[in-house]
Amino acid sequence: MCAGTPVHHGALTTVFPRIEPSEPDRPAPDRDVVLVTGATGYVGGRLVPRLLAAGYRVRCLVRDPTRLEGRAWRSQVEVVAGDVLHPESLGPAVRGVATAFYLIHSLAEGEAFAERDLQAARNFATALRLAGGQRVIYLGGLGDQDAPLSPHLRSRQATGEALRMGGLPVTELRAAVIVGSGSLSFEMIRYLAERVPVMICPRWVYTRVQPIAIDNVLDYLVAALESPDGRSEVLEIGGADVLTYGEMLLGYARVRGLRRWMLPVPVLTPRLSSLWVHLVTPVPTRIAQPLIEGLRNEVVVHDDTARRRFPRVVPMPYATAVREALQQLEGGDVETAWSDALSTSHHPTAPVRLTSREGMVCEQRWARVDATPAQVFRAFSALGGQRGWLFMNWAWQLRGSIDRLLGGVGMRRGRRDPETVRPGDAVDFWRVESVVEDRLLRLRAEMKVPGRAWLEFQVVPATDGAARLSQTALFAPRGLGGWLYWYALYPVHALIFRGMIRAVADAAADVT
Repeated sequence: MCAGTPVHHGALTTVFPRIEPSEPDRPAPDRDVVLVTGATGYVGGRLVPRLLAAGYRVRCLVRDPTRLEGRAWRSQVEVVAGDVLHPESLGPAVRGVATAFYLIHSLAEGEAFAERDLQAARNFATALRLAGGQRVIYLGGLGDQDAPLSPHLRSRQATGEALRMGGLPVTELRAAVIVGSGSLSFEMIRYLAERVPVMICPRWVYTRVQPIAIDNVLDYLVAALESPDGRSEVLEIGGADVLTYGEMLLGYARVRGLRRWMLPVPVLTPRLSSLWVHLVTPVPTRIAQPLIEGLRNEVVVHDDTARRRFPRVVPMPYATAVREALQQLEGGDVETAWSDALSTSHHPTAPVRLTSREGMVCEQRWARVDATPAQVFRAFSALGGQRGWLFMNWAWQLRGSIDRLLGGVGMRRGRRDPETVRPGDAVDFWRVESVVEDRLLRLRAEMKVPGRAWLEFQVVPATDGAARLSQTALFAPRGLGGWLYWYALYPVHALIFRGMIRAVADAAADVT
């Protein structure tokens, strides 16, 4: 039995095993091969294309490789299946790698997230060192380690310590709130500011925070990789502004041109606050509560080493970061979202899921089709025009007539070609926004609606030789009227979307 070293982090006490000698025949690490863990998550999914653009060869460690299907960069990376909670699965991922980005967090997986994070970090650091790895770059959380940190913030810093105990140099970047389209913190702020004109706020709205734009986070991660220093160190990173959480909410409202008021109250427990956030935003209580508990801790940069070390990274002001996030959202150019990360290794079993993400309502449906992906693609790319929409076509025609009465384009535009589509084509009251042959079609609505809407079809091969079709309706409401519009019409939309995916599946299966 291996001896261990106890490490204490407040209420957490963990025993780390001693690292055994490495195997003599391990391959020499390649400095140009970079391993990214958490590539299905918010930060990891955006870091990968940055690394590719910088000329690195990227390997991604994921539990379920199919979750990367549809990413624009999928064909440019090596994907290895593995789970950091199962160390025996990590060998192929870490073999021959010099540097690895550790971007894994278990917050969405329940109350025991802290212990899972420690176990995962310990497994990964051990496996990387035994394989001959040289360095880990980790994104953690800001917070004064001498202060009584919340369990969430304490866990983020304890995870960094667990990685260091693995015996390799660790560059730990500590950040506070990340501002970007689809980020968890931004989505909470967005929903609260958009939906609630008068916000009842507890004392934590006066806590100081130093938010940082997602682009700056990525800048620092890539800069850390390019830094030749091989020492373990902790670098605090932040944006240009130090604000309170209340100022962040009101700052978002100003950018959006909204008038919002805040009504502070002396007592509002984290539990009650998390229930309120759960009702108003897409963030579930189990995630909201540990985050809100951390809002009592001031999270600002006290050590400017990162600024001096990487002078080319220019911290972005908060208002600029909000504007860029909103521009990406308005343009439908959201690369990743906090909800992309897996909480299980399996595909959803239900044929439909209604969620909120990136400030949008998202209704996604799935169907197994006994056809090839090319046949399924031909079926959904031929929708509209003379062929119609396959299910309740009269309802589509009625919606087009109403749109014409409101001054919209209606359904009269039809299609350029009855079978093929290309970006920019009109399809009735939709505009083709993106096409990936035999894989994806995304349509953007040009009808009169209180917000912005998209309809997306995607097909990937299934493991049994069939195809897996997904149909996603996305709606970004504009103000309270947009939310009322969506939920008032959702029963009708649900009926139409349910019938349409079945009709598309049947049409594809009938193709010979």
